[in-house]
Amino acid sequence: MSLLPYALARPFLFRLDPERAHDLTLEWLARGQGTALERAWRQARVSDPVELAGLRFPNRVGLAAGLDKNARCIDALAAMGFGFVEVGTVTPRPQPGNPRPRMFRLPEAQALINRLGFNNDGLDAFVANVQRSRVRTEGRPLLLGLNIGKNASTPIGEATQDYLDCLRGVYPHADYVTVNISSPNTQNLRALQGDAALDALLGAIAAERERLAAAQGRRVPVFVKIAPDLQPEQVEVIAATLQRHGMDGVIATNTTVERAAVQGLAHANEAGGLSGAPVREASNAIIRQLRARLGAGYPIIGVGGVLSAQDALAKIEAGADVVQLYTGLIYRGPALVPEIARALRARLGDTA
Repeated sequence: MSLLPYALARPFLFRLDPERAHDLTLEWLARGQGTALERAWRQARVSDPVELAGLRFPNRVGLAAGLDKNARCIDALAAMGFGFVEVGTVTPRPQPGNPRPRMFRLPEAQALINRLGFNNDGLDAFVANVQRSRVRTEGRPLLLGLNIGKNASTPIGEATQDYLDCLRGVYPHADYVTVNISSPNTQNLRALQGDAALDALLGAIAAERERLAAAQGRRVPVFVKIAPDLQPEQVEVIAATLQRHGMDGVIATNTTVERAAVQGLAHANEAGGLSGAPVREASNAIIRQLRARLGAGYPIIGVGGVLSAQDALAKIEAGADVVQLYTGLIYRGPALVPEIARALRARLGDTA
């Protein structure tokens, strides 16, 4: 059990600029992982294994990409009791992201807005951090997802090469790879969700994955992360394209550019992706449509607005197989992880 209740730390963190609080927390986690300091947030992992995309997930609660973009804190995050942790988004070359300020809290709505823009140290540093992770080398049960994207300076017409470069770099180290085509904070990135562009990108990724699988003797599942701001006909096209190119699953969803749910609140009109409670229903609607279109056996990871066990159960009822957290972790703290894992086990464990 964690020695430091998050309720004591949160007021201090929430007095800081959001990005400063984020950076400080990651620095603390990075320095404390593998030491006695880890006892401050360590929690027993709830055992609730489930098979998905050929992988055995230790439980149904994961961390979404974006929190640990450089893969510095894998061991610390594993100690919180997640069944799987996704890190990134990583791009081939280092980049600073968008100008500050670029993160904003909307506490009245239990929400965040960010326009970070894939700020990260680049592929080489990312892979080195993954390789240093002790939780991987010691074989403790945890699945690791590595999330890949394109550099902001890469023209959208040349984006495929960035994704292929990242896929080659992360493939030997990933339990699964996520192709992020849905961040609203890299110019034109969401255009890759369109019919022809998505077909070309996923076709190239599928072909490269087969070459890597043959060369390395292991086939790593590939997931695609999509936006909540899609029309039903767009979801239909995406679902068909995922299946046509043999993608192993879909992550639904990223942040939203819609602001109807937060109008009138401070920072509501800041540019960027809105996460947290306001995106919950839009995410669930996309999940329901995907499940109806993809069928019962196709893996769906549900993310967006999970701030309680009830929110997680709603994702499962909409059609997700497992869930991920990000904004909920910031508002509720690490105790949310076992809370949700226990609730999902109680509801679903006997059907696994």
